[in-house]
Amino acid sequence: MSLRRRILLFLSIAGLLAMVVAVPAGAAQERRTPADCAAALDCTAADIDLMTMAERLEFVRAMQSGPGAELGVADRWRNIEGVITFFRDNQLGAPGTWASYVDAGIVEGIERGLALARGQGGGDFGNPGSAKWATYITGDWATRAEHDRAWSEAEQASTEHGVALAESHGQYATDVEERFYQFSETYRWALRNRPVALDLLAVFGPLIHPELAKARVPFYDWFTDVRESAPSYKGCEMAYGFAQLHPIEGVVGAAGLFLAYVTELFAEYRADQSVH
Repeated sequence: MSLRRRILLFLSIAGLLAMVVAVPAGAAQERRTPADCAAALDCTAADIDLMTMAERLEFVRAMQSGPGAELGVADRWRNIEGVITFFRDNQLGAPGTWASYVDAGIVEGIERGLALARGQGGGDFGNPGSAKWATYITGDWATRAEHDRAWSEAEQASTEHGVALAESHGQYATDVEERFYQFSETYRWALRNRPVALDLLAVFGPLIHPELAKARVPFYDWFTDVRESAPSYKGCEMAYGFAQLHPIEGVVGAAGLFLAYVTELFAEYRADQSVH
């Protein structure tokens, strides 16, 4: 081999080596473990997006049993567990997808809310839900309605941040995902509007099921209980089934959507009560 070819070969190999070294430093991202994130409370939405849904479920549970228990909120995100479990069981929300980013925004908000409530540094990570979660965690809520409103407002802010995060990465909801998202909006609306929702059930309940008007308070409390995972899991099953078919026609606003879902939800409630 001539000297000239040896020099060219050397330069080519050197260039390839430089590229190999540069990629990990500039582009690769170390994956954080759920246990590490729960202990440090400093994982970003980008870190969370890299997690599988099974790992996120582990992360949320670890936050509740660790810092959540220290702050007296060891069971306040069980409904989030139900949603993540549904995503895991149905192979939804792979890293880098719209659903993954939205979920990452929600989980990041909870994480940073716990960190702020504990007085840790680091700020809110640019997530508007963080401060609202901190207020919820440290608040003294005299009534169920006040508690549910604070919880809903915190999740709403984190969710909207997650949507913006997804869109900043070029990820937009499909038609099915948008219809499924509307169910989550209905859930948060119900949390914020307890008196209105109960009035709707009193008026329209008898048209939906003979027992609904009388059982509207325990049914509503079951559906909106953030300390339980089963209602949110079953609600996701129902909503995703509807979302895959078609939009619910003739429905206006969150109140209308709430009533549209009540028939199936009340059936799930009665089945759940018969088991217990």
